[in-house]
Amino acid sequence: MPKNPPRVAIVGFVLESNRFAPLSVREDFEKSCWEEGARITELARQASHLPGEIRGFYEKMDTYGEWTPVPLIVIGAPPGGPTSDEVWKEFIQKAEASLRAAVPVDAVYVCNHGASTADHEDDTEGVMMTMIRSIVGPDIPVIATHDLHCNVSPQTVDALDALVAYRTNPHVDQRERGAEAADLLNEMFAGMKTVKAFIRLPITPPSVTLLSARGPYADLLKLAYSLMQKPTEGPIANVSVAGGFVFSDVPKCGMTITVTSRGDLAAARVAALTVARAAWADRARYVADTIEVEQAVKVARAGLAPMLFADVADNPGGGGRGSTAWLLQAFHEARIHGVVLGVFIAPELAAQAHALGEGAVFDAVFNATEYEHSKRFTARAKIICLRDGFQTGRRGIMKDRKFSLGPSALLELVDSGLQVVVGSLRRQLAEPVMLEMHGLDISKIQCLIVKSRGHYRAGFDEFFSDQQILDVDSPGLTTPNLKRLSFKALPRPVWPIDDEVVWNEPDWA
Repeated sequence: MPKNPPRVAIVGFVLESNRFAPLSVREDFEKSCWEEGARITELARQASHLPGEIRGFYEKMDTYGEWTPVPLIVIGAPPGGPTSDEVWKEFIQKAEASLRAAVPVDAVYVCNHGASTADHEDDTEGVMMTMIRSIVGPDIPVIATHDLHCNVSPQTVDALDALVAYRTNPHVDQRERGAEAADLLNEMFAGMKTVKAFIRLPITPPSVTLLSARGPYADLLKLAYSLMQKPTEGPIANVSVAGGFVFSDVPKCGMTITVTSRGDLAAARVAALTVARAAWADRARYVADTIEVEQAVKVARAGLAPMLFADVADNPGGGGRGSTAWLLQAFHEARIHGVVLGVFIAPELAAQAHALGEGAVFDAVFNATEYEHSKRFTARAKIICLRDGFQTGRRGIMKDRKFSLGPSALLELVDSGLQVVVGSLRRQLAEPVMLEMHGLDISKIQCLIVKSRGHYRAGFDEFFSDQQILDVDSPGLTTPNLKRLSFKALPRPVWPIDDEVVWNEPDWA
């Protein structure tokens, strides 16, 4: 146990890498999060753009008494393609240099998404954790928090003392998981030593099947967390069940179970096997339940109740560009009343709207520069509202966090009355403020189309029940129909892409 107030290094790399999307470059990080040194501590104790886990970690560490944060570097970008080699090399070099300058430290807290890759490095987490361990040595606690969509490698687990993954999807527990990391760290300061058990399964679930409120993943999480014990109750400190992020297309993809125990390896292995066997027995339920665009139009035309249609194949929260027009064009041509779509990412269009001003009518060109799946669509539109795009979230995953859409606009398509929020920066529509800041009353929307995979559920649950929500599939970079994609590095066979899949239990089982 440290004799003086413990010195805890803080570092983080937050990126969910979709191998099928364009590279994530420095500008993507700069417009989202690139912080170094003491400013991290300043931001961690207020509403900011930092990952929520860091704020939760600071808050809980403060309750334990005096401690000395040693913030190194924390960067993050919206989900997108692998980071460029230049960004990754700059980050890892700065992280290493600042940690070497900071030692001795009493612990390291790592805030990572867990599904990042670089252009020429598939296991950035493994590289990072191994580097940290090589500097601080075997006796200094190193704890990491990860998104539950992380891809975990044995190298990462071996280098860490504990891995703590989110427990909710939509992700509304980041601060709690940061606090849990602080709790475990203080147990280790008191002398607790951890051991871990790790299992990977040949299951790569479509992300729409990984809700934590209902479905197969919810059942598995419930089992996993029933095995966790408080320090006075037993050895199982944490059970992290990661659904993985298949779009990373790397060898470490797949559902993983990581159990951290208080020195009891046998108990950790029993817990890991219990969860893994349950997941494998239930694998048939990890199949996407979606409808096609044409069916969505038919449901909307029926007008039975306000409906939310999730454009899950173009989710900016999974690397989608937020710019496919399949639903936009179909609903516009159907002339359905009371339709709002957001957020359509089109920086050129947003800039044009700001240049013309509110009230102007013009030919709005969506996707003037075409990409795969993002084909040009043109419609006469009126500019209803213009905003700078800066706001603070009020619900769900963005609650009390600052965000920016970049210059944004609310357009109304003249021939159909369809209203669309256009943004300049890639952000999924998971936060109602993104609509409300443009003067929209969500309670009066008959059909809401969200470019999001699942996080919208925590933001819009006050307006739409599960019975009023449908996931819609179409061509896109985040399609839940995984058989549409040409994977190159994903281990095969794997469920549900392949029919004949075998799981061999670990040798120690």
